[in-house]
Amino acid sequence: MELSIRDLSKTYANGVRALDRVTLTIPKGMFGLLGPNGAGKSTLMRTIATLQEADSGSVRLGDVDVLRDKQQVRRLLGYLPQEFGVYPKVSAWALLDHLALLKGIDRRRERHELVDALLQRVNLLEHRRKAISGFSGGMKQRFGIAQALLGDPRLLIVDEPTAGLDPGERNRFYNLLSEVGENVIVILSTHIVQDVKELCSQMAVIHGGQVRYAGSPADAEGERAGAIWSKSIAKDQLESHRERYRILSTKLIAGRPQIRVFATTSPGDGFTAAEPDLEDVFFSKIADAPREAGTHAA
Repeated sequence: MELSIRDLSKTYANGVRALDRVTLTIPKGMFGLLGPNGAGKSTLMRTIATLQEADSGSVRLGDVDVLRDKQQVRRLLGYLPQEFGVYPKVSAWALLDHLALLKGIDRRRERHELVDALLQRVNLLEHRRKAISGFSGGMKQRFGIAQALLGDPRLLIVDEPTAGLDPGERNRFYNLLSEVGENVIVILSTHIVQDVKELCSQMAVIHGGQVRYAGSPADAEGERAGAIWSKSIAKDQLESHRERYRILSTKLIAGRPQIRVFATTSPGDGFTAAEPDLEDVFFSKIADAPREAGTHAA
């Protein structure tokens, strides 16, 4: 089963075009959707999750028409939005049991066994009687995955899932997500480039409602081979370099800005060739198109 998106467009009443003929094919496994805030990621996720309508285009999950057969899609879908509401004073077990009942799992024994199994899978079984208000951020996100896995979904959507998590919680969450992704389609919508590189075999960059890249992280980095250059400069040189070169990123190292620029030929001027990484790809894809080959864009 794969998710096929073709020419999907959405314009809001205020004139903002959130999706502009988006076309993607998403296979089973972990798929990273990268983009800055306002890029159109959440609109795309909500549309796939049947929470809002598209203006035009098509989305198919295997043989299911996502835009028309919403009830069938919801039976195949698990969704963890960026923020999901819970009843804070209810225990994790009681809430998951309630959500399972709403999902249509009516047989009590079967439902209770499933709730225990899911809490065990996300390492929360020993905390099952604890109110969710007492959970850490990582525990809440793991509970979010448990509720998203109710009904054995074929498609799992997670939208900016690690905001506010400490590194340990983030790693535990992603280990769980990687395990899930062995058997289903998992769309990870995020702005954290390193997460996509480490977790996803396929990815897309979306910006301004358009797909700027679709393919593997390794191929994306290969596209920028020989076109990334690095240089350490004084702080008071930063603006002049912004005017002359297409700066992709700036990082302070020992108190001095280390800049990385995109140029199809060597800029000279003290720059050295740098091995491209996925962050270079991300920033170059969302920036304005470069000027003619060999020139240095701002």
